[in-house]
Amino acid sequence: MPKTNRLLLLALSVAVVLPAAGCARNRAKSDTAYVARDVNTLYALAKGRLDKGDYTTAAKTFDEVERQHPYSVWARRAQLMSAFSYYMAKTYPDAISSAQRFLTIHPGNKDAPYANYLIAMSYYNQIADVTRDQKITTQASDSFQELIRRYPESRYAADARLKQDLINDQLAGKEMEVGRYYQRSGNWLASVNRFREVVDKYQTTTHAPEALMRLTESYLALGTPDEAVKSAAVLGRNYPGTVWYERAYALIQRHVPNAPRQAA
Repeated sequence: MPKTNRLLLLALSVAVVLPAAGCARNRAKSDTAYVARDVNTLYALAKGRLDKGDYTTAAKTFDEVERQHPYSVWARRAQLMSAFSYYMAKTYPDAISSAQRFLTIHPGNKDAPYANYLIAMSYYNQIADVTRDQKITTQASDSFQELIRRYPESRYAADARLKQDLINDQLAGKEMEVGRYYQRSGNWLASVNRFREVVDKYQTTTHAPEALMRLTESYLALGTPDEAVKSAAVLGRNYPGTVWYERAYALIQRHVPNAPRQAA
C-alpha cells in the first residue's frame, strides 16, 4: 500500500467493536438502498464492504448510517468513513463533499485535520499535466496551505508541506509553458510577466533558473538591455554552473558586450 494511503488509514485504524449477533443476522442480506436497519448492523455492513475493497458501496452504506441514524454516536464517524471510502474509490468530488460536510457539522472535532487532509488529497490526485487547466492544482495548494496553517503540528502537516513543494513546481511549470508560448508568438511583454511570476513566487522550484534566462531573452527582445543584464546577474549569482546561465551570458555578451560576467 502506498505511503499516502497508509497515512490516510492511520486515523481510521481504531477497531470497531459491534454486537456480533446483529451482524450475523444480517450478513447474508443484500445491501439494498433505503432498507431500514439498526445502526450497529448498518455500520458493520459498511465496514465489511470497505474491508473487502468495495469502496463505492461502502461509501453509500456509510451515508445510510448518517441518513437513518443522524443522532447516533456512529453518525459522525460514518461521515468521515464515507469520505475515506469515496477517496479510495477515486470518486474525489464525493470525497470532498463528504469531508466538507463533516467539517461544517464538526469543525472542532479531533479528526478535523484528517478531514482537511482528505480534501487536499482529493484535489491533489486530480492534478493534470501542465498543458491542462490548473484550477484543481490551485485548489489542492489552497487546501494544503490551510491544513498547514491550522494544524501545523498534526501528523498530516509534514506530508502536506512535501506535496505543497510538488504543487508549486507544477504551477511554476504551467507559468513557464505559457511564457514560452508568448515568446514564440513574439508577445514579449506577456512572456516577461509569466517568467517574472515564476521568479517572484516560485523561486525555490526547479524552473527558476530557466525563468531567469527567459527573462534575459525577453528583455533583450523588448529593447531593455539593463533589465536583461539584471536578470542574467541574478542567474549568475544563484545558478552559476547551469546551462541556463551559460546561455544567458552568451546572449548578454552578444547584445551588451560591455556587461561584466556575473558569477557566485
